[in-house]
Amino acid sequence: MLELAENVKELINPEVTVTMTENTPDDPRQRKPDITKAKEVLDWEPKVVLRDGLVLMEDDFRERLAVPKKTKA
Repeated sequence: MLELAENVKELINPEVTVTMTENTPDDPRQRKPDITKAKEVLDWEPKVVLRDGLVLMEDDFRERLAVPKKTKA
């Protein structure tokens, strides 16, 4: 999760601070789901690497929320 947070921070706003907190009781222990069944039944597998997907996610969220992207000075 820290690696994901650092990637998002780098892409969105390098000036923010990542804060560690205790897990909630319902927090999942496994962060990397087993997609074997999706591959077998649906013939599906991911085609976008995480870093590229984060960029696409940011663009999508900004468009939906009408939040402009900050320009670098």
